[in-house]
Amino acid sequence: MSPPPRDRLRELFAKVDAFFANASARHGARMACRTGCSDCCRRRFSVTLIEADALREALAALPEADRAALAARARAGDPGVCPALDGEGRCAVYAARPLICRTHGLPIRFAPPGGRALPVIDACPKNFVGEDLQAIEASSVLDQTTLSTVLAALDMAHADAAGRPRGERVAIAAVLAGEG
Repeated sequence: MSPPPRDRLRELFAKVDAFFANASARHGARMACRTGCSDCCRRRFSVTLIEADALREALAALPEADRAALAARARAGDPGVCPALDGEGRCAVYAARPLICRTHGLPIRFAPPGGRALPVIDACPKNFVGEDLQAIEASSVLDQTTLSTVLAALDMAHADAAGRPRGERVAIAAVLAGEG
């Protein structure tokens, strides 16, 4: 019997975190990602149902005052900033952050829209400045298609087990506000 989807999501998060740590150790100063750098948090994202449920679980473990502060930022905060971001540029739900947040900064291979072009590699513009991203060794490049496929499979299994529609997206702000 296979582990439940939420356990497998935790395993996926751990693998992506280890990949990020290895890439960061390998590339050192070439990657600007550090505590307090929050450029990638300057927008609002939606996440899969399984990730939203992981966020809800993490929120439930926070003190009431912290949950209330997050809900207030989600409802009335800057609409161009993730409401999980605190005043010092730190994520209030860092341990439960979704996959999109865990991968920001890494060199990522993805297929451009339309499906007729070869995959490209992109990364945060603060990382690998002045370098040809195509020249970064493959072991430091995360494949977005593979990652998205695995996440989608886990989300479908989670949705099926919960009796929810497959492919449902939930705004992080809605989760933090207690609405999603």
